Amino acid sequence: MIAAADTALVLFSGGQDSSVCLAWALDRYARVETVGFDYGQRHAVEMQARQTVRAAFLERFPHWAGRLGEDHVLEMRGFGDIGGTAMTSERAFEITEKGLPSTYVPGRNLVFLTYAAALADRRRAGALVGGMCETDFSGYPDCRRVAIDAMEAALNIGMAQDFRIETPLMLLTKGETWALAKALGGEALVELILTESHTCYRGERGELHAWGHGCGTCPACELRAKGWEDWTAQGRPALAL
Repeated sequence: MIAAADTALVLFSGGQDSSVCLAWALDRYARVETVGFDYGQRHAVEMQARQTVRAAFLERFPHWAGRLGEDHVLEMRGFGDIGGTAMTSERAFEITEKGLPSTYVPGRNLVFLTYAAALADRRRAGALVGGMCETDFSGYPDCRRVAIDAMEAALNIGMAQDFRIETPLMLLTKGETWALAKALGGEALVELILTESHTCYRGERGELHAWGHGCGTCPACELRAKGWEDWTAQGRPALAL
């Protein structure tokens, strides 16, 4: 039996960041499972994209296929209803009176990690892997490493566990995230993330831009497009591992 220390549970939305995190975990852990969260998000198409991306990992990366275990989907629509944000309702993408983006779902990552930890306890996974990043984003307070460290401590105290919450993208820009994808899986992984992952907050999958599918105007698309532009302007290097 594979030990808990060699098992990771990846918080996997099917977006660019979580797809890179999945590759990162598969490169390091003997067994990797994934968990997705259905919280009533406007871009629910990501729930379909995550299955497509997972299937492509199995098909295109045989050296990782044996490590990729079960997928889990947790229903959290009651939580999504609480916030009334632009992620779960038809609101404009803007900065609110609190100085935070209207896409910020209060405590979302903290709740995700709590649910994931409960699942990890049952699945004997010692690591939780998430795509939170404080370098390149717009001020979600629960994306900061200080918040993740506090959550890790609380979960371990409250659950009598020794979980590690891994955030491999925490200090990377979006351009560096593309570079990490190339370092982990070469052009094949870049192509997979480019064509199959989903980031757009409006859930648009029509046009395939240079940087992937999306509306091109929501905050998630703008950030992804800028990262692609920054990376390609440098000649598409791989990030040193």
